[in-house]
Amino acid sequence: MTYRIIAAAAVAGATIFAGPAGAVEIEYWQYVYDTRVAAMDQLIAKFEEANPDITVKQVTFPYADYQTRLVAANMAGKAPDVMQLFYGWADKFIDGGLIQPLPEDAFPKADIEAEFFPIVGAMSRDGKYYGLPTAVRSLALFYNKKLLDEAGVAPPTNLEELVAAAKATAKTNSAGDLETVGITMDPAGQDHQWWREVLVRQYGGAPYSDDYTKVTYADQAGADALGYYIGLAKNEKVTQLGFMDEGQAAFKAGRAAMTIDGTFRLGSFGEITDFEWGVTELPANKDGLRSNYASYFANAIGAKTEGEELAASVKFLQYISSPEAMAIWLDVVGELPARRSAALTDENLANPIYGPFLKGLEYAQTTRFVDEAAQRQVTIDMVNRVMLEDQPIPEALTQAAEAEQKIIDDAAK
Repeated sequence: MTYRIIAAAAVAGATIFAGPAGAVEIEYWQYVYDTRVAAMDQLIAKFEEANPDITVKQVTFPYADYQTRLVAANMAGKAPDVMQLFYGWADKFIDGGLIQPLPEDAFPKADIEAEFFPIVGAMSRDGKYYGLPTAVRSLALFYNKKLLDEAGVAPPTNLEELVAAAKATAKTNSAGDLETVGITMDPAGQDHQWWREVLVRQYGGAPYSDDYTKVTYADQAGADALGYYIGLAKNEKVTQLGFMDEGQAAFKAGRAAMTIDGTFRLGSFGEITDFEWGVTELPANKDGLRSNYASYFANAIGAKTEGEELAASVKFLQYISSPEAMAIWLDVVGELPARRSAALTDENLANPIYGPFLKGLEYAQTTRFVDEAAQRQVTIDMVNRVMLEDQPIPEALTQAAEAEQKIIDDAAK
């Protein structure tokens, strides 16, 4: 795609003029994640070198504070010109007046839909796109090669093999407490996605209606899927809720044989020196059915950005969604390029690390959240009630479905 740079045009009700002799400064905001910040530093340096009349200031905040800071800055009239947002926050950001539609002259809808993976459609409302990603994510099973080799097991290809591999690699001390888990249990991490969009479908159900307006997982398929997940801890004794606080921390410490996580974890896991790890596709069900969850953080232009800052922001967004930017992001962060042509190269598909994630994109689902944090919390609370309070699974599912349906219905009012 060759985007057209707008030097003077009416976009979103604002008149854009060519930049003045002095540099125009724009602000880019994202949350703090070391590899993502480092990648953006590189992209900003390259962009400024090619555009000496534009300066980009990167501002970061802790993830927990990020949305609050954005809302407060917007209310104070000091919002960033370009910002990063999870696709699942789109409705909140649009309804809250934080972001504006991308100008079609610079970002043609037909080109976006021809060149990007279909999951970018989650940033479209009423035929208008509100943001584009640099990279996309899917899930895969990370495994500790040393622990699997010591146990004499291969990376699992299906759910039954996953249980067997976890049982073979879990280790307890003399008191019977787990010292090494066969697989992590972290519903606040990516397990809530694994249960919702993968296990529920593999057990013959669907988590939502096709338009994601109705919760449909409170059925036998949902119960079987939750039973499998909970059973890893309660029945098989191969994992523990809250083990070392976070699943990724346990895996990095060599205290977990397997963990389910996303491409964004590649940069962090790349720092591991104590053992060699590998990646494989998420296990299929007994009939060979696979599913996955795909997501992304998009970049959008602030609703109040106008004039020369808007022109500069358009240029910057064009660059950070270009093939060159995606190649840098893949190298530094490990997240897959959002453009098909940049992602589906022979080299990437043959890569033992990137390959499983790319294959997962072929059959992945992208949950259409209305309030990602609140909907995620529903699943976390459901798991906690079953694990910590022994609430029966059917009752826990019904309670969760009712709570999530209310979130969806309230957002539609």
